[in-house]
Amino acid sequence: MKGYVALVEASPADLSGGLVAAFRAAGYESVHVRIAPERPALYRSVDLTDFADEVVHHGDLDDTTARLAHYRPVAVIPDSEYGVAFADLLSERMGLPTNGSAGSTARRDKYAMAEKIKAAGVRGARQLLVENAADLERWHRELGARVVVKPLSSAGSDGVHYCDTPEESVRAYESLVGTRDVFSEPNDLVLAMEYLSGPEYAVNLVSRDGRHHVCDLWKSTHISANGVLDLCDGMVLLPYEGEEADRIVDYCTRVLDALDIRTGPSHVQIRVTPTGPCVIEVAARMGGGNLSHYAGGAIGESQLTWTVDAYTDPERFLARYRERYRVRRFFAGAPMISPVTGTLRSYRGIGDLKKLESFQGLREFVHPGEPIEPTVNDLTYPMLVELSHDVLESVLRDLAGVRYIDGRDFYEVD
Repeated sequence: MKGYVALVEASPADLSGGLVAAFRAAGYESVHVRIAPERPALYRSVDLTDFADEVVHHGDLDDTTARLAHYRPVAVIPDSEYGVAFADLLSERMGLPTNGSAGSTARRDKYAMAEKIKAAGVRGARQLLVENAADLERWHRELGARVVVKPLSSAGSDGVHYCDTPEESVRAYESLVGTRDVFSEPNDLVLAMEYLSGPEYAVNLVSRDGRHHVCDLWKSTHISANGVLDLCDGMVLLPYEGEEADRIVDYCTRVLDALDIRTGPSHVQIRVTPTGPCVIEVAARMGGGNLSHYAGGAIGESQLTWTVDAYTDPERFLARYRERYRVRRFFAGAPMISPVTGTLRSYRGIGDLKKLESFQGLREFVHPGEPIEPTVNDLTYPMLVELSHDVLESVLRDLAGVRYIDGRDFYEVD
């Protein structure tokens, strides 16, 4: 064994980027860092079996640093959105590669994020930090266009509302304020931002000393369903080539520079509007949804392998970071969109899914005998269909085929 790394706040298995296994393959064991004795409900099911140990922070940073220093970790890395700020603080305190704690707020707080990006001369959305309903109603009326109302620091499209009128915005605000987000943190303030029209992309990158490598580029598809305007119903891996990809990547790297994300993994979501790229939000951690697993199979490398290199073999990383990945086999993930409520008895149409030319596999998040609800965000998908083919057009055709097979008749429910 070569040493240890510290991973702050591991994700549930279906959201995890697999950093423990990736570092172990390189000869490093992982120590889990918990930022408080009580974890948010979302993280209570996390399996820590593969970690060498766990260090729990009880409020004394010197004590936590001393206990973690016993392992002499070569890196402190957030393993979830919830762990980003504390990983910044701890890595800085221990003199390890870090993005620094001074910019942590703008890497989690979505309002501060966009304001810092715009202050650096990079395009960002028009927005309002909502403190009361009257200000929101007035701002929306002056904007005169669709507005997105959402929590400041949540994830997984939790609490996102698309509002066409000031009255809808106020109702969305009142439904959020005083509640708790997906991390069990209070929604004391709420963010309203202009709705961005155009195709949506997600870019996974890894950085070292301010040099950014593009690991994989995805285009997401959307439908309007279950009262949600832009419900993601597909993610398609794209080749890293052409003017559009270059424009997207150039914009994303400028966003990372604006947020002082200099080392480690990041996940950038943007819309390419009629007037150019504009950021939706940025995460200073691994991309979720098993994207790294799929990218690794399609490309041969992934955000996981590049993250390991960035922290354990920076010379190799810096020698290769400009390389463009090549897609060996195209991939798309197609989540099923449940319109039903009740207890799931079975999925009809599985046989039809398996007949699709690019069908690769299924991941069931809701199993027969378990309760099922309408899909309204990333956390309520009942199933993911995996598609893979050496021809991109075949994957795109079958992505549409999945949506044709899906629907109310796909679910047998009590």
